[in-house]
Amino acid sequence: MLHALTLTILAGLSTGIGGLVAALFRPGRRAMALCGGFAAGVMLAMCLLDLIPHALEGYRPAMGSLGAGLAVTSLVLLGMGVAALLEQLLPRAKTGKSDGGRASAMRGALVTGLALLAHNLPEGALTLFAGVADPAAGLRLSLAVGLHNLPEGMAVAAPLYYATRSRTKAVGAAFASGLAEPLGAVLAFGLLGSFLTPGFLNGLLAGVAGVMCWASAFELLPMAYRLGPAPRAAAGFAAGVLTMLLGISLLT
Repeated sequence: MLHALTLTILAGLSTGIGGLVAALFRPGRRAMALCGGFAAGVMLAMCLLDLIPHALEGYRPAMGSLGAGLAVTSLVLLGMGVAALLEQLLPRAKTGKSDGGRASAMRGALVTGLALLAHNLPEGALTLFAGVADPAAGLRLSLAVGLHNLPEGMAVAAPLYYATRSRTKAVGAAFASGLAEPLGAVLAFGLLGSFLTPGFLNGLLAGVAGVMCWASAFELLPMAYRLGPAPRAAAGFAAGVLTMLLGISLLT
């Protein structure tokens, strides 16, 4: 148990390392277009290449291909609906020439942070349970989670640093997002226990995938195109997709 929890904590802390890297570069407006596109690419690729296939694979043995597809599609749609409702609670970005896009970047940072927080809680539970059941499998999963948490931390910290000019806030937010993983693991193991079945966790990840898809399409990409030239935003998006594709391919 202690070994599995330690691995989960280390995987979560890598988010903060990615945030530290992003904050050290001091991104300007043009660089933020690249970072916003990169964050959107990372999140979309994670959803389409990792979370959704994982949920489909988990449901297919019991429900068949069609049933699994309908279930996951419904959960993803539910996640998008929840994200759209929660979006109404966030402050509207009031941008102007003197603003330099900082209000938009702050809104993008909030959306990204909340989406990744929702993603990291169940992911931490899955990582812990895998480590308890099979230490070798838990080690492999923790490594995979840690590596893909690096760009996640960058996605949180870069827009927050641009909006606030505070490295402390940017890196702190990235670390807080990553620490949601061990928090989710402890809550799952200590408080919910047997109620968190693999089917429930897979469904939760599918719903979170919907939240992240929505955040990418409706917040991060528009933010990237508002802040800088379209080619920069598009290049960042492509880099984010390719980074996650390479990471997932190497670790599966």
